[in-house]
Amino acid sequence: MDASVKDRWEVLCKLCPMFPTLLPTGACWGGLPRCFQAVLLLALTMLLLAGILRMDMGLLIPLLRSQAEGPPIVNVMFLKTHKTASSTVLNILFRFAETHNLSVALPAGSSFHLGYPWLFLAHYVESSEPQGLQQRFNIMGNHLRFNLPEVQKVMPNDTFYFSIIRNPVFQLESAFTYYKDYVPAFRDAESLDAFLASPWTYYNQSVGLLNAFARNNMWFDLGFDNDARADDQGYVRARLADVERQFQLVLIAEHFDESMVLLRRALRWRLDDVVAFRLNSRSARSVAPLTAAGRARAQRWCALDWQLYQHFNRSFWARVHAELGPRLLRSEVARLRARRRELRERCLQDGVAKNQSQIADPQLRPFQSGQADILGYNLRQGLDEQTQRMCERMVTPELQYMARLYALQFPEKQPKRLPFLE
Repeated sequence: MDASVKDRWEVLCKLCPMFPTLLPTGACWGGLPRCFQAVLLLALTMLLLAGILRMDMGLLIPLLRSQAEGPPIVNVMFLKTHKTASSTVLNILFRFAETHNLSVALPAGSSFHLGYPWLFLAHYVESSEPQGLQQRFNIMGNHLRFNLPEVQKVMPNDTFYFSIIRNPVFQLESAFTYYKDYVPAFRDAESLDAFLASPWTYYNQSVGLLNAFARNNMWFDLGFDNDARADDQGYVRARLADVERQFQLVLIAEHFDESMVLLRRALRWRLDDVVAFRLNSRSARSVAPLTAAGRARAQRWCALDWQLYQHFNRSFWARVHAELGPRLLRSEVARLRARRRELRERCLQDGVAKNQSQIADPQLRPFQSGQADILGYNLRQGLDEQTQRMCERMVTPELQYMARLYALQFPEKQPKRLPFLE
C-alpha cells in the first residue's frame, strides 16, 4: 500500500476506539474495511442530519420565536367595533376574565354600552369605589367610541390595546340589516342597494350621531369624524398613524382564525383561551349580498373605512409573515380549527347554530335586532358539571354574559334587566 494512503488509514483507525458501539475490538488495521465502513456511516449520518436541519430551519426558527415568554397578559382593552365578529372576540375576553377572576370595565347602571355613540368618558364605567376615586380594571371590551385619555383613567398603564375591522362593504351590509329600524338614514331605504344608489337622499349629516352606523362606522368607533373628506390624504395618514400608535394589534374579521393565532401569541394565552364559536351571527336568509355596482358604491361611500381596511389588512399580513411564516401559520390555524371541531362535537347539540325558535334554554337566546335573524346554540344533554360550565360560557350571548359578570362583580348593585328575555 502507498505510504500516504497508509498514513490516512492510520488516522482513520485511531478514530475507531471513539466508536466502540459501531466497531468490534480489533477492527483496525487488520480489519481495515470494517473501520472504513463505520467512519463512512458516521459521516453520512452527520450529512443527513445537517440536511434535515437546513431543510427545516425556516420552520424551526419561527417556531422557536413563537414560544411565548413570560406570564399571560391580563390587562387588555378591546375596541369593540360594530358588525365585525367583535361579539365572538368579546366572549373570549369575558371567558378569560371569569376563569381567571379578573375585573371587567362594565357599563354603569342599566346601560349595556359605554356611552356609545358619544365619545367615551370614564364615568360610563360601573365602579365599587367611593365617589371621586377611580377604579381600574383588567379587561375592557364593551361598545364605546374610543377616547384614549378617558380609557387610560380606568385601565392600567401596561394595558394591551387591540381591535378588529372588516371589509366595509360587508360591514355596511350587516349594519343595514341589523340597524334598519334604528338608523334614520336606513329607515326609508327599500334596500342597501337603493340606499347606495342615492345615499344623500337618505343620509342627513344634521342628524349627527344617530346616523353613525350608516357611513364609515369603524372610523367613527375609533373616535374620528366619519364625515371627514376621504381625499384629504394628510388627514387620513395622520389618523392611521394614530391607530398604529394606540393599538398593538388590529385583527381582520375575514381572517378570524389567523387573527386568533396572532392574538394568542401577543397575549401569551393558551389555545383554549382563544377557541370560540361564532356569536351574534346571522342566518343565511337574512344576508342580502350587494350587486357588483352596489359593492363599488359602498367602497366609495365608506371611503375612510375602505382606506382603514386596506392599510391594516396589509400590516396584518406583514406581521403574520414576519412572526410566523406560511408553514407555521398553517400549523397553528389547523390546531385552532381542530380544537374548535372537538369542542363543537363535545358541547353542541347537532354541532350547529340554531335560530331563536329552536333554542331550548331562554338564557341562551340571543337578542334579535332589525331584520337580522341572529343564531344561537343548544348544548348537548348529559354533560358533566365541569364540561357544562365550559360549554355554557362559550355559547352565552353577549348581553346575558355581561349581565352575569355585572352581578358577580357588583353584587350590591341592582342587576341588569334583559327585557327581551322576560
